[in-house]
Order: sequence, then structure tokens, then C-alpha cells
Amino acid sequence: MLPDAGIVPAVPGPEGAPAPSGIPAQAGPSFTAQGAEPPAAGAELRTRAEAEAYVASVCFKHGPPRYLGVELEWLLRPARADARHPADLASPARPADLADLLGALGPHAPAPLVPGSPGAPLPHGSVVTVEPGGQVELASRPTAGLGALLAAVEADTAALHARLAAGGLTPEPRAADPVRPARRLLQLPRYRAMERAFDRFGPHGRSGMCSTSAVQVALDAGERADLPARWAALHDLGPVLVAAFANSPLLHGRRTGWKSSRLAAWLALDPARTAPPASVDGDPAQAWAERVVGTPLLCVRGEGEWSTPEGVTFADWVGGRLPGRRPTVADLEYHVSTLFPPVRPRGFLEVRYVDGQQGADWALPVAVLAALTARPVVVDRVREICAPARHRWTSAARHGLEDRVLAAAAVELFALACAELPALDPPPELLARLVEVTEHRVAAGRCPADDPLPGEPPAGGPLETLEMIPSPTEGARP
Repeated sequence: MLPDAGIVPAVPGPEGAPAPSGIPAQAGPSFTAQGAEPPAAGAELRTRAEAEAYVASVCFKHGPPRYLGVELEWLLRPARADARHPADLASPARPADLADLLGALGPHAPAPLVPGSPGAPLPHGSVVTVEPGGQVELASRPTAGLGALLAAVEADTAALHARLAAGGLTPEPRAADPVRPARRLLQLPRYRAMERAFDRFGPHGRSGMCSTSAVQVALDAGERADLPARWAALHDLGPVLVAAFANSPLLHGRRTGWKSSRLAAWLALDPARTAPPASVDGDPAQAWAERVVGTPLLCVRGEGEWSTPEGVTFADWVGGRLPGRRPTVADLEYHVSTLFPPVRPRGFLEVRYVDGQQGADWALPVAVLAALTARPVVVDRVREICAPARHRWTSAARHGLEDRVLAAAAVELFALACAELPALDPPPELLARLVEVTEHRVAAGRCPADDPLPGEPPAGGPLETLEMIPSPTEGARP
């Protein structure tokens, strides 16, 4: 099972980005067990095989699945009594000046952004960070037990939102900014480099970085024998849960034609970095290691402005394609932090594909994922149910549960989650809410994006379709 340090999300590094130590040093079969000491962070990497071996050794940690964690992101807007009035949706006002936001966070402001800040955790241990567009993120501590996790995060969320409200800010209930253009507030080397790299693919990198929010669920990788099925099931679940929890039908002032404009933007911003794997069969550790080392570099850290070489993979760097020094283990760990696939191994398994949810409904995807991965027999059943819906990521983001294949799988999966959840001792109100959503929303083929909020254009009204990624080819809505 994971120790606390193995599942907790990476804390900000000196530039406000995840520190290399975000990958647990012993998150899987160790180099010691293979007859060699683990290399130091400054050790140079001289072959592709050496780099792949390191990634495979640290990105998965085996043991009984006990711990859960969650990262919650919120876009922010001015807190007003009539904040969902149509006038607000027509306003180009910024969500907040960075100084206003950091002032509202007080002692919880990230130290890299406020020199001298203690970066204090919230009362129940969650850490606060700030994303490039001013989104606020709460990262929980790893917790043994669903009920304990939900209680801690609920309390920390209330404390965080109270601080934001006192500073005149409130969370946006959608997972993509319905009004404002993408605007980066963090002027840090990582995010300047990221913006330049993503701009090569079009405007969607700025949207994904600055104008979207997600619920990210962290799960133990599980026992070695169970890991391949657990890894595959989390990917198989992806299209169904994307469709069921899609909550971003508007972006930058227009209805986009996508139920999850957030995921559409992320899939388009740099496919080599964000796309789901073509296959989840075989050894997850080796497949992930090959993908990491074969992915182009987002940036190379240095003094002053970081460089953004185009089309140079980490393997190319190891092979001497870039002038100057060879890459180190620390460079490889940093490179791993610049990949954003739907499921990312970090010693634990980080599920990144669910849209941010309205109000307390962030707990629903956490509960569903926990329930559907708690027992190997349930994991096997999940894979059977999801088989017809695998790989329908694009259709899920565009059509939600209007895709009949995804809708049929969702009905079975949510019923299974309702049956399995009581064994995890959830709060009674959460189980009741999941049953309600299953019966009245999922069974009706609807997702949060299908219900306009006050001030939004109606779901059936005019839209301006954004061709963020190619039109679905998986046989959507047969």
C-alpha cells in the first residue's frame, strides 16, 4: 500500500510547478532490488534504456489498495448577489487580479507565488495551489477510507471557499470559463514555456491551461498481479465517466457544441502529451516508460527563460541531439510532470479526465471510481461493461450520454457503483445523491452540461461549434 508520501500530489517547486520529488523515490520495483543503487537526481542519463528503466521503476507502487486522494480545481468569478445574471455572462471582467486572489488565500497562498508565505495547509491537511489562469486547486492528503477523505475535503473546501468569499470571489459552477478569454495570470518560466509550446498546436493550449477545471482522483495502484487490470479499467471507464460528468458546454462566451469543452481542449492542445494510450494491454510500467521517453520535450529548464525545443524527444536529448549538457534524472522527473494523459501514474494512479462539478457533486466521481475499483471482481465486471464503449473519448466529450453506447454502459456502471458503494461506508447523503443521479440523470441519458444554469443560453439554442479536435469517428449516437 502507499505510504502518505506516495499518493499526496506533488507540492509546488521553486517555479510554482510540481517538484521532481513529486514522483516517489521508491514507487515500484527499486533499483536496489535489481542490483543497483537508485541514481541521484543529478546523475546523467546516457541511454534510452536507462531512462526507460528509471521511469518504469518509480511510477507504479504496489500494495493493497487503501489510500484515496483528490485534487479539486475551481475557476473563479466575482462574488455578487446576482452573479448568474445574464449581465455577468456578457461581462469580459477578469476573475481576479492575482494579488487579490493571493490576498484572499492569506497564509495558504503558495510560497513560490508569495515570498515568505508559509503555504500553510488547510485545517484538515489539504494544500492550496494556483493554476496558470488563476484557478484555485485544493489537493487533499492521502486518506485510508472514502468517508474520512470526503469529510476532510468537505471541511477544507468550506474553509477555502469562505476565504475566497471574503475576498469577493466565488467558484464558477462550470468546468470551463463560459465568458472570458484565456488569460494567463502566472508569469513563471514553466507556464511561459508551456504556452509557447502549446501555441504551436493552436489556441486550445491557452484554454486548457487558463480556462478549465477538473476533479482529479488519486487511487493506489494495487497489488502487482492486479495492476494491469486496474490500469486498464481506469482507462476503459474514461469515456463513460467523461460523458456522465460532462460539465463544460460553454467556453469563451459561446456554446461550443461539446458537452465537455474542457476535455476537447486538452485532447487538442498537444496530443502526444494528452491523448489516451492506443492500447492498455501488456505491462503498464513498460508502456508508460516508452511513452514518457518517446514524448517531445515541453521545455528545458535553465537560467532565465526556459527553452522550448520543437520535436525533440527525451530520447533524442539522451542521444545527444541537444547541444550542451546531457539530461539528468531530475530532468527526466521534470519531463514526466509535463505529460497530462487521462490517467497518469505517479506511484499512485491519477485519474484526470473528469470535469469539475457543481457544488458538492465533486464527491460523486470520487465515490464512483472508489466503488468500481475496490475489488478485483468488480474491476473485471467494469471491463466487461465498458468493452463496447472503449476508445469513445471524442464522442464522450462531444455528445455526453447522447451517445447510446456510452449511455447503455453508464446505466450499468452507475447501478454497479450504487451496489458497491455501501461497503465503503460512505456518508448516507452521498449514497442517496448517487442513487438520485443514477435514476434521474444517468438513466435519462443526461449529464450536467444538459441543464443550463441561470443566464446561460438554453441547451437547444443557437451554438457556434468549435472544431477543437476531429469529429468523432467511433460511431457516435448510433
